[in-house]
Amino acid sequence: MAKPPNLPSHAVRLASFAELEPYVRAFGAGHLNLLMIFGPPGVGKSRSVRQALGSQVCWIGGQATPFGIYLQAYEHRHMLKALGQTEQTKTLSWQTAAPTLKTCGIPRQFTTTSRIALVGNDWKTLNADVAALEDRGHLLLFEPTPLEVHRQAARWFWDQEIFDFIADHLHLTAQHSLRTYCHAWELKRADLDWRQGVLCRCLTGVALAVAKLKANPAFGSEDERVRTFVQSGAGCRASYFRHAQKLRPAVRPPKILLTQSSPPVDEVSPNNHLEQLRRRFGRLGNG
Repeated sequence: MAKPPNLPSHAVRLASFAELEPYVRAFGAGHLNLLMIFGPPGVGKSRSVRQALGSQVCWIGGQATPFGIYLQAYEHRHMLKALGQTEQTKTLSWQTAAPTLKTCGIPRQFTTTSRIALVGNDWKTLNADVAALEDRGHLLLFEPTPLEVHRQAARWFWDQEIFDFIADHLHLTAQHSLRTYCHAWELKRADLDWRQGVLCRCLTGVALAVAKLKANPAFGSEDERVRTFVQSGAGCRASYFRHAQKLRPAVRPPKILLTQSSPPVDEVSPNNHLEQLRRRFGRLGNG
C-alpha cells in the first residue's frame, strides 16, 4: 500500500510495536532530537511514548496556543536535561507584547536543552516552515494491523470475555483501536450491551443486525435468531445465513490468555501541566 499523499516521501512506515519501540527508546535515551509519530487514532502511539519517557516530560495534549506552548516550554526548560545528554541548546523567544510574561517574571527569550516528540493522527505539509520541520526530524507512519493492536492490548487489558469476543471479530475490523477494549469494559461495568458496542465499531446495516443476534446470549438456538431477524423486517432467511457466513473468520486468531485480572492503576500523571499554567498565568494566548 502506497504512503498517503499528505506524508513526505522519506517517512518511515512501521507496522508493529516491535518496530516502533526502538525509535521511542532512542528518543528517551537522548539520541533523537525531534521525533514525529503519526498514524490512525487508538493504536497506542501516545501510550508508547509515555511508557518510554515516564514522568520526566512536559506533555501538551489537545489544542494549545503558541503563547501557551511558550509558557510551558519555559516552565519545563530543563525537565529533560538528564535524558538529553549532549543535546544542542536551543533558544526560544516571544517578542510580541505579552503582559503575562512581565507579570510572572518570564523572559522574552530563553535557552533549553529539551527535545520534542510530536504524536498525531495526521500530518500535512502546509508550507515551507512545515517542510523544514519534516527535514529536521525523524518522521514515522505507524499503521499496525488489527491483530498487532490486539496483541498489544493483551499486555495490559484484564477482561478475558471481552478480549476473546473482540478477537472473534478482528477480521471484520478495517482499523482497530485499543480504545475498543476500554469502551466495552465501561459498558459491561454499567450492565449495558457491551457486545453491541464492539460490533457497532466494525459493522453496519444487515451485517450488524445479524451479528447482534448471533452475539445475544438470550437466544437459545439459530432458529430463534432467524425468526427474530425475519420478523424485524431486516431480511429473509436466506439473507440471514448469507451474512452469517460472511461473519465467520477464515482463520481464527491465536488464543491469548491475559495476565491481568483487574484494571491497572490510572496512568494519567497527577500533574496536569497545562492546568497548572492556567491557574498560575490565566488564559494562555488568544485561542
